[in-house]
Amino acid sequence: MIPSTPVQDLATQWKTACRLYPIYFELAREFAIEVKTCADLDACAETPDQETVEAATRWLDELDQVIQVHQLRQFLQTSSSLNQDALMTLVRHFLAKTEKTEATRDKIDFLLVQYFSQLAPTGVSDADVNLDYVARSLEPVLGEVELKPPVWVNALDRVLEGATRCRSLDELLHGGILEQGRKAKGLAGDLFYLPVALVAFTRFGYLMRRGFFRLMLGDLNVILDGLSELEDQGVTTIDCRRAQFSAQEPIIRLRMICQSWKVMFQAEYSSGQPLRMLVDLRASVDQALGRGKAREAEAGAEGKIKPNVTVNPTVNPTAKPAGQSKAPAVATKASASAAAAGAAKSAGVNAPASAAKPKAKGATPNSDVPEFEISSAPSWDPGTESLPGKKS
Repeated sequence: MIPSTPVQDLATQWKTACRLYPIYFELAREFAIEVKTCADLDACAETPDQETVEAATRWLDELDQVIQVHQLRQFLQTSSSLNQDALMTLVRHFLAKTEKTEATRDKIDFLLVQYFSQLAPTGVSDADVNLDYVARSLEPVLGEVELKPPVWVNALDRVLEGATRCRSLDELLHGGILEQGRKAKGLAGDLFYLPVALVAFTRFGYLMRRGFFRLMLGDLNVILDGLSELEDQGVTTIDCRRAQFSAQEPIIRLRMICQSWKVMFQAEYSSGQPLRMLVDLRASVDQALGRGKAREAEAGAEGKIKPNVTVNPTVNPTAKPAGQSKAPAVATKASASAAAAGAAKSAGVNAPASAAKPKAKGATPNSDVPEFEISSAPSWDPGTESLPGKKS
């Protein structure tokens, strides 16, 4: 049985509906969701009758069934007009529902993490983000919480420990860590809505998000270092087909794109970043350098490594690593300049033209897209401190 939540009286329901109406209407417009205006909510009378309140509640409920979790996530993370009060209203709205679906649970989970992320100071350490700290921060939403977590909540700490051992985004995304977290949330069932469980899952989501973006920025730095190393060896292009680029992608263009990603990842609540491309781009750079699991496997099978790269003939050939094959073509200054121009155009804020394009706003969304999906876009957490030794 779902733990009981306070039933909102008519006055509270009406106040909530009036606050959420402009948010929901804008969200529906953002994702081309067909919605009719609600005259009563447009007017937002001070003393509505019961029928008016019930009609407004039905209007919200209908949109709740249509709006997907990832759409709510993207909208809230890219809208600067939504403050903590709006997030609090949204959380209370979903907590007050008598029937809580899996989508409702995921929305509550995200909203609490988002609310806490806005409250947490930039300099707070992971160690300081304990249950007591989170519970005190969530008091305006959950009230005072008795911190006697059930034993099963300890599983979240084990998942977090596994996440801290990851040294790359690829390890986190494909090492089963995220699946363990989702499994823990699913196994909680109705107990997820216990106040102490909500606190525990908020802490878990916040720390996982933090770790996620540390690894993301770390990968970008590794890629940029790898590109510099390749340039020092006289390499001008590398094979990046696995990352949805070309077979001879100019390093100068890759560098500009990575720098643009870095800016977007640092921007507040950026979205639309192709995480699969980031993971595969690091693998492509590692492959060009003759390192990484993919290259080791290839070397073992063929006896030698043949990176598909283009080498600048003006660079001392002794700078090339041993065993590197001759490039099939040489990049000229003209082609490098053209590549740079193309990169400058695409690297302003966008991924390369060869990247997978996002679906149109009216496209049917996937309601099961998790926050850290390799093909979707998690948000930048403004509460996350810079990486130690992070490069500019």
